[in-house]
Amino acid sequence: MRSTPARVALIALTLCCLLTACSRSDDDPGEDEGTGPTALTGGDGIFLASASGATELPDGWTEEELLLEGTATTYTSTNGAPRDGTVALEPGSEALFATRAVVRRPPAADFNGTVLVEWLNVSGGLDADPDFSYLREEILRGGYAWVGVSAQRIGIEGGPVAVGIPAGDAAGAGKGLKALDPERYGDLLHPGDAFSYDIYTQAAAAARDGALLDDLEPERVLAVGESQSGFALTTYANGVQPLTDAFDGFLLHSRGGAQAPLGEPGQGIDIASSILGDPVTVRTDLEVPVLTLETESDVVGVLNYLPSRQPDTDTFRLWEVAGTAHADRHLLGEVADTLDCGGPINDGPHHLVAKAALRALDAWVRDGVAPPKAELLEVEDGAYRRSPDGIVLGGIRTPLVDVPVDVLSGEPASDELTCLLFGSTRPLPDARLAAYGDRASYLRRFEASADAAVAAGFVLAEDREALLAMAQPDRLPE
Repeated sequence: MRSTPARVALIALTLCCLLTACSRSDDDPGEDEGTGPTALTGGDGIFLASASGATELPDGWTEEELLLEGTATTYTSTNGAPRDGTVALEPGSEALFATRAVVRRPPAADFNGTVLVEWLNVSGGLDADPDFSYLREEILRGGYAWVGVSAQRIGIEGGPVAVGIPAGDAAGAGKGLKALDPERYGDLLHPGDAFSYDIYTQAAAAARDGALLDDLEPERVLAVGESQSGFALTTYANGVQPLTDAFDGFLLHSRGGAQAPLGEPGQGIDIASSILGDPVTVRTDLEVPVLTLETESDVVGVLNYLPSRQPDTDTFRLWEVAGTAHADRHLLGEVADTLDCGGPINDGPHHLVAKAALRALDAWVRDGVAPPKAELLEVEDGAYRRSPDGIVLGGIRTPLVDVPVDVLSGEPASDELTCLLFGSTRPLPDARLAAYGDRASYLRRFEASADAAVAAGFVLAEDREALLAMAQPDRLPE
C-alpha cells in the first residue's frame, strides 16, 4: 500500500536514525603545502551526526576534512523517467559550489586500493554516515579508505525537517553546517540538490586521482549510500554513471522502490518526492556491478522496494535479509533503549550481511568474481509469508532466524510513525524454547546454521565468532 505524503513526512527521520549524538573530531591536518583540496580546520572540529558518538580509528589511521569547490551542473532528462532505469540525461545549468568531504584513511602500507565514497544521509536534517556505521569493522580491518561527501543542500545550508529529533543535538537539525559552526563552515556554498549528482561525481574524481587521500594510490572507487542516499544513488547509477564512468561499482543499501528526483536549483529534494515516486529498476546495461542490499523493512512496507525487484544478471545482485530492519539496535546503539516503540527494536544481523556485501562487491570489481545469488524473501499477495513463530520465510538466513530465541522482524511492535522502520524483537515463549531440548543441542544447531551462512558467503569468516556470540543458551531452561 502506498503511503500518503503526510505519513511519509512524519516518518522521514526513520530513513536513517535518531540522531542524538554528534561526532566531533579534533583536527590534525598536518602541514598544508598548498596542493590539492584545502583542509577545513578550526571551529568545533569535524561534525557528523551519529547515534554512536565520536568515531575512534585505529593507530595510524587519519581523519581529516577537506574543502571541495568548483562549478557543478544540473541534469535534465530527455526521455522522461523510464521504469527500467534507462534514463537519458544531459547537462543543464551551472553554479558554483563549495562543500566538504570527511576522509578516513589507513596507513599506505595497509591500504587495499579501494575507496568508498558515501553519499552522506540527511534524512534527520543533519549529515550522517550510516553506511560507515554498518560497515565499520570491515572498512577498518580491510584497509579501505572512506570518503563521506556532503552532497545535499540541507546538510550545508539547512532547511525544513519533517520531524523534530528528540534530545541530544536535535537543536541542530535542519540548521546546516554553516549555521552550526560558522567559523569552520561559513565559506561553504550549496546551490541546490539539482547539483548534488555532479558534486558527487567531482568528489569521486578527487578520490580517484588521490587528491583527497594524501599518499594513497587508489585502484577502485565504489559508491555507497543507505536509505535516502540509496534513492539518490539509484538515480545516479541509472542516469549519471553512463555519462561519467565515475565509479567502479555501487552498493545500493536499503533503497526504496523509487529513485530520487533530479531536483531543482536552490532547493533540497524532499523525502516524500523520493518515496512516492514510481518504481524503478537499475538499468541492465551498466558496465559496472551493482549490489542492492535490502532489509525486511524495505521490501514490503512504506519504502515499497517490492515492485522494483529485478533478476540477477552478470552485473546485478539483489540480497534481501530475513529478520532485519531498516534501522536497528546496531545502528542506534544506546539510543535504542530510549525509544518507546512498544517493545525492543530489531536486533538482527543487518550489519553482518552488509559487511559481507561490501567485500563481495569489492571482489566483484577487483577480480571479476560475482557475489553469490541469494534467495528472496517470500511474499504472497503483497505480504510476507512467515513461519509459525512469525519469522519471515526466504531471504538470506542466519541462525538468528533459523535457530531463534526471538522473533526478529522488520515489522514494528508499535503503530507510532517514528517506529515504522525500526522493526522489533519479540521473545519466544519458554514452551517454544524448550523444544530445542537442552542448551548443548541449541548451540550445536546455532553453530551449524552460522557455518552455513559463512559457507554461503553471506557472513564473513572474520565475523563468525561475533555471530556465535549472539547465541543465547541462557534463555533456555536448564
